[in-house]
Amino acid sequence: MTDSDNLQLSRRRLLGTVGAAGAAGLVVGAAGGAGIAAALPGDDTVGAGGAPALTTVGSTAVMFHGKHQAGITTPLQSRGHLVAFDLAPGSGRKEAAALLRRWSATANVLMSGKAPAQDTGVALDAGPSSLTVTFGFGRTFFDRTGLTSRRPAGLDPLPAFSADALDPRRSEGDLWVQIGADDALVAFHALRALQKDAGDAARVRWQMNGFNRSAGATAKPMTARNLMGQVDGTGNPKPSDPDFDRRIFVPAGGAQEWMAGGSYAVVRRIRMLLDDWEKLPLDRQEKVIGRRKSDGAPLTGGTETTELDLDKRGPDGKTVIPDNAHSRISAPEQNGGAAMLRRPFSFHDGIGADGTPDAGLLFVCWQADPLRGFVPVQRKLDRGDALSAFIRHEASGLFAVPGGPAEGEYVGQRLLEA
Repeated sequence: MTDSDNLQLSRRRLLGTVGAAGAAGLVVGAAGGAGIAAALPGDDTVGAGGAPALTTVGSTAVMFHGKHQAGITTPLQSRGHLVAFDLAPGSGRKEAAALLRRWSATANVLMSGKAPAQDTGVALDAGPSSLTVTFGFGRTFFDRTGLTSRRPAGLDPLPAFSADALDPRRSEGDLWVQIGADDALVAFHALRALQKDAGDAARVRWQMNGFNRSAGATAKPMTARNLMGQVDGTGNPKPSDPDFDRRIFVPAGGAQEWMAGGSYAVVRRIRMLLDDWEKLPLDRQEKVIGRRKSDGAPLTGGTETTELDLDKRGPDGKTVIPDNAHSRISAPEQNGGAAMLRRPFSFHDGIGADGTPDAGLLFVCWQADPLRGFVPVQRKLDRGDALSAFIRHEASGLFAVPGGPAEGEYVGQRLLEA
C-alpha cells in the first residue's frame, strides 16, 4: 500500500469507526444536484429530539458533481471560508482552465472524504463532514481571460448604496471560492489545499472566515441565529417551492448557456455594531426587526413560519410591524416578489483598540438574477431600514457561479473550452 493510499484510508477512518453512524454517511443522489446523506428517524444515530447524534456529523458527504454546484442548497455548515483570488500577471484563459481543472479534482477528492496527493495531514481521521467547495467568476475574470463577449449581464456592477463603506481591498476578485464544512479542521484543510493548488496562476486577494451553530448543538434542527441573537433566515425560499428554481438558478437555453443550472452570489461583509444594538431594550430590538427575538415569530403573532400580517394595527392605530422594520421592508411581497436564498456565516475577527468587536455577518445570497433579487431589496433597505443604524457594509462582491460539473468535467469547462 502506498503512502497516498494510507492517507486516503486515514481520511476516511471515521466512516469505519462510528459503527452504525457509518451507514448514515453514504453519499446519495438528489434531483436538485448536490445530495447529502442524513440519519433516518429511528436510527440509533439520531440523538434527543430527532437531531443527528454527534457521531454522524463527520460521516456525512456531499456530491461534487451534479446539476448545481454544492454549497448553494446544502444545509448551513458550522464552519466556512470565503476567499477571492486574482489571476497572476501573465495568466490567461489557458492558465485559468488548468487551475479550475486542478481545483475541481481536489474538491472532488476532499468532498468524498479522501486525502489528495502530498496531503498535509491536517484532517487525518476526519470524515467528509459535509464539506462543500463552490467556485465562481468575478466580472474582471472575463477581461483577464479574453472572454468579455461571454460575460453575462448578471455580472453588471452592483449600484452604490448610501450605507456602503466598502474596502476595495476586500471586495470583488477574479475568482471566488466558498468552503463550508461541519468541522473546522476539514474546512481549513480544503482551504489550504486549494491555496496550494493555485500555484503561480493566481494570488489570494482577500479571505474571510465564518461560523454557524455546530451540528447537534440543539435538540432539533432550528433556524440559525446571528450575532445579534436574532433568528436569521426564516423567510428563505425553499427548494419545495414551485418557483424555487426560477428564482435561484439560471435556466437552460439562455444567451450564456454555460451558466445553465448556475446562480449568482452576492457576498457582503456586514459589520454589526453590537455595542449599540445591545443597549436597546428587547421591545425596541423586536420592533427594529419586526419579529420576536425568542422564537422568530412575527410581532403580529403565530410561530416562526407564520406569514407577516403587514396590515395589522395595534390599539394605538399604528401597524404592529413598524413601517421601517427590517422584516417588512425585505419581504418579497413588498418588493415585487423579489427573493434570494440567504446562506450566511457569522464572523468575529477580534476586538479593536476601542473595545468594540469586529464581528457581524458574511452575507451570501443566491439568485438567478441579482438585478431582480438582491438589488431591489437592498435599494429599499438602503432608503429606510431601521436596522441600518446598527450595521455597516464593509466589503462586497458579485460572482457568477456556473452549474455543477458532470462526471469527467471541471467547474467552468463549458465557458473556458467553448
